[in-house]
Amino acid sequence: MKYVVDTSVVIAVITNEKHKRQLIQLTKGAELISPYSLYWEIGNAFSAMFKRKRTTLDQVKKAIALFNKINIRYFDINLNEALEVSEKLDIYAYDAYFLVCSRNLRAPLLTIDSKLVKHALNYGISVVEVE
Repeated sequence: MKYVVDTSVVIAVITNEKHKRQLIQLTKGAELISPYSLYWEIGNAFSAMFKRKRTTLDQVKKAIALFNKINIRYFDINLNEALEVSEKLDIYAYDAYFLVCSRNLRAPLLTIDSKLVKHALNYGISVVEVE
């Protein structure tokens, strides 16, 4: 099985959020796929956590070490295609990258972002929901 994993999934796993165990079990033996933007979104998520005083640099460095151990295959996304999806669904390009990746590779999207689930389903992309 292969899944397109988004930022919410990776952050949940590397920061020990409540869905971590379920996500690891679900993806065991699966091929994990993501657009290259994931790498930069991870950095952005941690910078937001710094601003909110939710984490420290030492904690982030440990989380990044875990992130670097996750075997994810990265794909280029056509910017024009992503922006068409962004405009059509009225979403940020960062979210559109995951939808385009999932659609183009015919792989279900794995996310814990409820808004992204809604957009993916509206766009005809299969989603693996995590409770």
